[in-house]
Amino acid sequence: MASATSSTVYSLFRASALWRPQHLAIQSGERNWNYGELLDTVDRLASILRQQGLKPGDRLAILSENRPEYTMLQLASARIGVIVACLNWRLAGEELKHCIDTVEPSVFYVSPRFSDKLDLIVNDQRAKISIEDCLAIPEDGVADSEAPCSDPEQGLLLLNTSGTTGLPKAALISHRAEIARMTVLRMDLKVEPTDAFLAWAPMYHMGGSDHTLSSMMMGAPVIITDGLDLDAMVDAIGRHQLGWLLLMPATIEPLLKRIVESRTQVRGIRVVGSSADMLPAALIAETSALLNAPFANTFGATETGLPPATAHLIPIGVAPTNLDKQRSSLCEFRIVDGEDRDVTPGEVGEIILRGPTLFSGYWNAPEVNAKDFRGGWFHMGDLFRQTDAGGLEFAGRSKYMIKSGGENIYPAEIERILLADPRIDDTAVVRKPDEHWGEIPVAFVVRNDSQLCETEIETLCRARLAGYKRPREVHFVSMEELPRSDSGKIIREALERRLETASV
Repeated sequence: MASATSSTVYSLFRASALWRPQHLAIQSGERNWNYGELLDTVDRLASILRQQGLKPGDRLAILSENRPEYTMLQLASARIGVIVACLNWRLAGEELKHCIDTVEPSVFYVSPRFSDKLDLIVNDQRAKISIEDCLAIPEDGVADSEAPCSDPEQGLLLLNTSGTTGLPKAALISHRAEIARMTVLRMDLKVEPTDAFLAWAPMYHMGGSDHTLSSMMMGAPVIITDGLDLDAMVDAIGRHQLGWLLLMPATIEPLLKRIVESRTQVRGIRVVGSSADMLPAALIAETSALLNAPFANTFGATETGLPPATAHLIPIGVAPTNLDKQRSSLCEFRIVDGEDRDVTPGEVGEIILRGPTLFSGYWNAPEVNAKDFRGGWFHMGDLFRQTDAGGLEFAGRSKYMIKSGGENIYPAEIERILLADPRIDDTAVVRKPDEHWGEIPVAFVVRNDSQLCETEIETLCRARLAGYKRPREVHFVSMEELPRSDSGKIIREALERRLETASV
């Protein structure tokens, strides 16, 4: 009976391929694979991985830009139970070496673009194979004949966290979690199997790999681009009905500009965007209106997928006045205080959750796992409050809090007020040591109106914030001066260092 309930990423992909073998599976530039062709390629590639000595539980590392072979390797690994370590090519050498040493891969697949970078880090006898060789599999190559992995708890991906407060951790994502994440994508964002996915976000990121694999399991087309290739993205937007057009801060405005300049007619988009908290309300309205799609008011994580709070869609053309979240499907959560006791509605606390989308823990980090999974719940480190209407209001990171005069200040509270003003394109609030208060809030502001001054920022905040929460300093900067992680989050620690340097 157990085997009849043990679907995996590979088995669901295979079912879709057998059901609709002639349907488009992957398009990348001028290259196309239908599902029948892709299944045949993946099965032959799985046989080669076994010949390379890879066994269930072994790690295969990929260091490459987005390309079809990346997805093929993930699916072939899913068949044989191998775990794919998706390496972040943007990391510095020391950081990348840490990621590699943590997961101890047996084999590396690397693109020519990053081959030299890997050679500087890995100097042992482990195999380093050009990822381009995946498509050089002989036409008469033998398909894997061994029984596919059937354990949904088997790990599939190792995705590195952003690492803004230290060296990256590797989050282990199982087949079960990937299947549940696909289900939530269908339930909450209403994505259909006929909707294409535009895979431009790096495949070492959940936005690239998670949603590509979801599409493979659904039997949906995936359009793969080499990162933020605006021309290729605009072409896909004009040719394909898209499900979720995932966009992050700093990518939206260049894409909108290219769409307008090219006079591209949008074929159809189910939902657009992400991370509404990080964007000006006016830009949200402009984006959804131009693309004729509601904007995703998301809150998830590498460790959790779309949950806990990605069910809310901002209507087309609306500039939101609040960004309260809605609970995702397939998710249980609590909001707790420092002693893990439930707080009352309206109080700020850490959100903790459990559910099938959850990752299986950080690789080779037993102490961190014991702390973060205590009590049978995963502690995200993110602060929320439940509103009277039953929504969830993001209050910031528990690990990043400003303590001023004995009061706790959460940057998101201030940033929300500033981003609501149409003269402000982006902002970040950080802490600065202060002899009198201990710490004070300082705002970095990207303005689009040169007349906006610090006095007007003070007026904005005075109307809606308690006195101790108002920024004591305002620094006007360009968008490029806001340092960001790969997921688009502003790195507050880098801005703190800037303040330190300025005060010396």
